Amino acid sequence: MVAVVLGARGNVGRHVADGLLAAGEQVRAVNRTPAAGTAPGCEAVVADLARPETLPAAFDGGDKLFLYGMLDPQKPYDIEKVTAAAAAAGIRRVVLLSSVAVVLDPDAGHPVARLNRTIEQAVQRSGMDWTFLRPGTFAANTRTWWAESIRTDGVVRLPYPLAQSAPVHEKDIAALAVTALTEPGHSHQAYTVHGAESLTLRRQVEHIGEAVGRHIRVERVSEEQARADVARTMHPVVAEAIVSQWAAADGVAAATSVIAEKITGAPAHTYAQWAADHADDFR
Repeated sequence: MVAVVLGARGNVGRHVADGLLAAGEQVRAVNRTPAAGTAPGCEAVVADLARPETLPAAFDGGDKLFLYGMLDPQKPYDIEKVTAAAAAAGIRRVVLLSSVAVVLDPDAGHPVARLNRTIEQAVQRSGMDWTFLRPGTFAANTRTWWAESIRTDGVVRLPYPLAQSAPVHEKDIAALAVTALTEPGHSHQAYTVHGAESLTLRRQVEHIGEAVGRHIRVERVSEEQARADVARTMHPVVAEAIVSQWAAADGVAAATSVIAEKITGAPAHTYAQWAADHADDFR
């Protein structure tokens, strides 16, 4: 049987594919477009969640699935058609990469929370065994927000430099997914995943500076400017939510968790380790 990994070149999916291969699984790496970058040893397949007609071939012969949720309200897919295709193909176990937004305000109408809640509910109705991963702040978001200004100007512009968050390394999310897909005991479980340490945004910038070997300035900007900056790489609704989170977290310790170590047995990666892993992205 085959473990199907959707978004296998993504931040998390690539590590899920690697981890499943290391665990001795046959892996089908599914991406929307054919391109280099698929892990050696994987069967590469082109399919798109937004094109349900491409899914039966991607799922055929599979017995487990790594599925990602939705962070961009402008890129929806029909989750009912996805789960129907997976169940029809014989997929028995699915790990869904969801969002902490589902937990933080379960009654909220925010698009990210609403979309991922809808996906979770559809997976629950599908009849497949499921595990939900609900990460908070991805460490990789800081690359999206800050890499260009660091490379070009040596600066990060922030409205609240002392806002705190607990970034999660994508390797820890992937390790949780691999464990849930390959070991018993995780059926019908939902894991909220934060990093193991709360850091100010300023300290995160300092860790990047240490990783690249140069000082990076932090420049204070207005909320309006920060929303515009984040909206260059993320949907404006998401940008609004991020800046609002920073405002609420100004000087406030962020929630942390040890769930990655508890489930996988390996210590969670620190943000400093993440910065070192991605130093070239900021050079």
